[in-house]
Amino acid sequence: MTDSPEPPSFRLAYVPGVTPAKWVRIWNERLPDIRLELVQVAPAEASDVLRDGGADAGLVRLPVDRTVFSAIPLYTETSVVVVPKDHVVTAVEEVTVEDLADEVVLHPLDDVIGWDRPPGEPAFERPATTADAIELVAANIGVLVVPQSLARLHHRRDLTYRPLTDAPQSEIALAWREDATTDMVEDFIGIVRGRTVNSSRGRTQPEPERGQRPEKGGGRKPAGAGKGTARGSSGAGKGSRGGSGRSGGSGGSGGSKGAGARRGKPRRRG
Repeated sequence: MTDSPEPPSFRLAYVPGVTPAKWVRIWNERLPDIRLELVQVAPAEASDVLRDGGADAGLVRLPVDRTVFSAIPLYTETSVVVVPKDHVVTAVEEVTVEDLADEVVLHPLDDVIGWDRPPGEPAFERPATTADAIELVAANIGVLVVPQSLARLHHRRDLTYRPLTDAPQSEIALAWREDATTDMVEDFIGIVRGRTVNSSRGRTQPEPERGQRPEKGGGRKPAGAGKGTARGSSGAGKGSRGGSGRSGGSGGSGGSKGAGARRGKPRRRG
C-alpha cells in the first residue's frame, strides 16, 4: 500500500509589520485545493529563507539582491517617531529630523530604516530588537524611528507616534527566487497585482486535451478574420464576374459576339 502524495502547498514568508490577510483570503477563494502556509521571518533573515527554499515567495522589505531575486514593489511606508504620550513632540502633527537633533534616538540591531546618517544623539547601547527599543522608549530613555506598521504592531497605551516627514522610508515588495518562478508564484503575483480570476496574464493556461471542447472564446477566430475572409471571397467572386464582362467589352467581348454570330448563321446546304 503506497502513501498518498502530499497535497500541494504554497509557502509565503512575511516580515513583521506586513499584513497579508487580504491576499491570503483571495488565494483561499481562488485556489482552495492549494494550502497557503504563512512563515513569519525577521527582516534580516528573509533573503536567506527565500534563497534556501524555506518559502516560495515573501513579502519583504527592500532592498534585496536583484541578481538572485525578482521583486515587485507594492507600497512605501511612512516613517514615524515613537515617543511617550507626554513628550514635547506630541504638541505638533508632524516632525522633521532636525527636531530630533537633541533627542537620544534608539537604533536597534534589527532597524529597517536605511539611514545615511542616523539623527539625534546615539544611545549608550543599541537594543537588540525593535521590541526592546519600544520598552526603552516607554522608560523615557530615548525615542525610536520605525515604519508606521511597526509602531502599530508594538502599540502601547503610554506611547504614541508622529510622522517624520523627511526620514528615509521603508518599501515593501513581493520577492521570490528568480530561478524558481513557479505557476503558484505567478498565481500569487496576479493576486497582489489585483488581476481578476479570468485574467489571461499570469500563469500559462494548459492546452485542452483531445476531444475536449475549448474554453468559451478559446476557439473563436480573431476579431474581423471571418468577416474579412467573407468579404474577400465575395469581392473576388464579384470581381471575377465583373472582370469577365469588362474584359469582354475591351476585346474579348468582340470575340464572344463573333462566336454568337457564327452560331446564329444558317449552314449552307450542299
